Amino acid sequence: MELKDIDLNLLLVFDRMLAEKRVSAVAETLGLSQPAISNALSRLRRAFGDPLFLRTARGMEPTPFALQLAEPVAYAMSALHGALNQHAVFDPASSTRAFTLAMTDIGEIYFTPRLMDALARSAPGVTISTVRNTAINLRDAMEAGQVDIAIGLLPQLKSGIFQRRLFLQRYVCLFSAAHPLAAKPRLSLKDFSTAEHLLVKAAGTGHGQADEVMASQGIVRRVRLTVPHFVAVGHILRSTPMIATVPERLAHSIAGPFGLVWRAHPAKLPEIAINCFWHTRFHRDPGNQWLRGVIFEQFADG
Repeated sequence: MELKDIDLNLLLVFDRMLAEKRVSAVAETLGLSQPAISNALSRLRRAFGDPLFLRTARGMEPTPFALQLAEPVAYAMSALHGALNQHAVFDPASSTRAFTLAMTDIGEIYFTPRLMDALARSAPGVTISTVRNTAINLRDAMEAGQVDIAIGLLPQLKSGIFQRRLFLQRYVCLFSAAHPLAAKPRLSLKDFSTAEHLLVKAAGTGHGQADEVMASQGIVRRVRLTVPHFVAVGHILRSTPMIATVPERLAHSIAGPFGLVWRAHPAKLPEIAINCFWHTRFHRDPGNQWLRGVIFEQFADG
């Protein structure tokens, strides 16, 4: 098929349908009637010889062929939008734009204080909202523009997503400064195995790999308490004789306020990569570019 054989406006409808999954939503976004969107989809189906979208309880879901087209079409739309708006600028000093960041509770603890301090100086009118990357279909939300940037250990984000590494970090053992193990400069595997543990099972993140690695090494823990997130770790550890395996930068952030200490982990655990992610559609968006720059400046190693 040649470009001359297809109306490029139809690709705009296709691109928005991938993001919205509802004819009515696409019609509202593009300022067209629902029959016009349905007609555009019919023309696309005839042109490609594929249904492209199938009606389901979750909306109009793309076919395998449509998914193959999704990334190149999104990139082409983004490149064209960038070319047509290359003179557009984003002025952080006067902007009142609201950005949405997807991150875990660890991210909120570690990233948001310094990020908000930086924005207070350079972009006082800009506002930030955070959402849990486990509470939404993250890739779809980023494609639809509902999430501007995601930060964290997110191995599930691949197709259609740009990413840049911010830093590598290791896991450490965190516990109360009053814990008997606090007297030791290093922990042995025996110390680790015989201690009582607080286990964090953070679904939807890559942090479960640490548990998998320890299990593969035959390391057994005496787990007394299991929680689904990291946000309560400081409160729990400061008043119990348990220890927890946590990312090092989280330990740095909460050790002081909660009277905790950390030690190098006795198990051989892989370092974890914390990345910044953004969708192909918004790679050239001036506001998104600016916010990424602030995040890189504040948090990227090297």
